[in-house]
Amino acid sequence: MLVRTKLLEGHINALPTNDRLSNNIQSHQSNMSLKYKKVLLIGASSGIGEAYAKKIVGDGKQVVVVGRRKENLDAFVKNQGQGKADAFQFDITKLDEIPKFAEDITGIHPDIDCVIINSGIQRGFDFSKPESVDLSAVTLEFTTNYLSYIHLTTAFLSHLQKQKNETALMYTSSGLALIPITRCANYCASKAALHHFVLCLREQVKDGPGNVKIVEIFPPAVQTELHDEKHQPDIKDGGKIGMPLKQYTEESWAMIVKGEENVPVGMSSNLFNLFENTRQEQFHKMVKMMKGGP
Repeated sequence: MLVRTKLLEGHINALPTNDRLSNNIQSHQSNMSLKYKKVLLIGASSGIGEAYAKKIVGDGKQVVVVGRRKENLDAFVKNQGQGKADAFQFDITKLDEIPKFAEDITGIHPDIDCVIINSGIQRGFDFSKPESVDLSAVTLEFTTNYLSYIHLTTAFLSHLQKQKNETALMYTSSGLALIPITRCANYCASKAALHHFVLCLREQVKDGPGNVKIVEIFPPAVQTELHDEKHQPDIKDGGKIGMPLKQYTEESWAMIVKGEENVPVGMSSNLFNLFENTRQEQFHKMVKMMKGGP
């Protein structure tokens, strides 16, 4: 069920439409700014999602943040201001509720022109010891990291396709979509599945309807809650693993506002240079061949 955070209950029009935006938010004075006016950011309770939400507001744009932790969403809206942010509590693993969620969100905010899907969890499994594998946790991880993305895409794509200007669907993938590591095999598989889906979706939407840009973001390991000891007890001081969040946010956001379709950062950028650029060239050749081209 879609739940507006308590801070905004009863304020159905908490955010102005784009026509009234200039009366409420001054544009960020920068040479590079996000081109979209109102962003739905799913998976914004903390970490990368929260950091991107702050960037959106900093660019003078509006953001609608979605996540499971209501208290975090309330705090974000309070800190940013109700004229700049709106928030809804929703669990994306409830797949059968996603169509109604999308209908409600786009009804309240019909001018959303960009959707960023950022939710994700990571768990460690040793499949050589099958008795130790919690299959319900495997299912939850794959549902969160992949199946929910498919359901959210089908729920929001038609809304974006109907708009006159360019719109965008952005997906937080992972460098582990390109090269897996053994301790979190299911996580890597879910991100690899998402990567292949995004490549195909980008080709499928090229001819319209609408003008929907498909963006895939490839974080390296980043210092967030993803590696917390609560859910991955074999990792100690997991929040210290990887690139500092601020550094990652600055580097990836610069590529996003520049309009890049692929946003690899850190280790992921190295993998693109090593083989992923070549692999995608081969993919495009395959697409052309399947269409009957040379």
